[in-house]
Amino acid sequence: MPVPSDRGLVIVYTGKGKGKTTAALGIVLRAVGHGYRVGMIQFIKGEWYYGELTSSKRLEPEFEMIAAGKGFVGIIDDDHPLEDHQQAAKQALAVAREKLVSGAYDVLILDEINYAVKLNLLSDQDVLDLITSRPQKTTLVLTGNYAPESVLQAADLVTEMREIKHPYQSGIKAKKGIDF
Repeated sequence: MPVPSDRGLVIVYTGKGKGKTTAALGIVLRAVGHGYRVGMIQFIKGEWYYGELTSSKRLEPEFEMIAAGKGFVGIIDDDHPLEDHQQAAKQALAVAREKLVSGAYDVLILDEINYAVKLNLLSDQDVLDLITSRPQKTTLVLTGNYAPESVLQAADLVTEMREIKHPYQSGIKAKKGIDF
């Protein structure tokens, strides 16, 4: 039986290599170019400045980005208790549910949601519930390392980014406009 052409996809970008969020932002550019409405909820990022915070404003009103996290969990300058990160992830999940079931978006991107599961900020069942509750026309994009096997099985497209070489290995720090 043929799949309807207006059926959205479940897309997962995962793996230890760089480029997962960047690939999702590529979908934003394509979708907005066709006049589609796109939302992005960032589950981990939120307190640092990074370029997409400013550039996303240029794509409004077709693109809405919500930085809902408290920053990267457990790294050197993370001054939040784990409970704060868990609460932020649960609030981001509630926003994602609301945005998804509204039917207002053609594409909804859940940035770093896989990593939020790995860090026990959310459960893989939380993610599966989002996948099953999405309107059929909506494409759902999930990014982040460590995508759970159950999410991989539920997806239509899975791409794993694999690091072969990284500038950090040569002592090159994160580059403005490239890494953030």
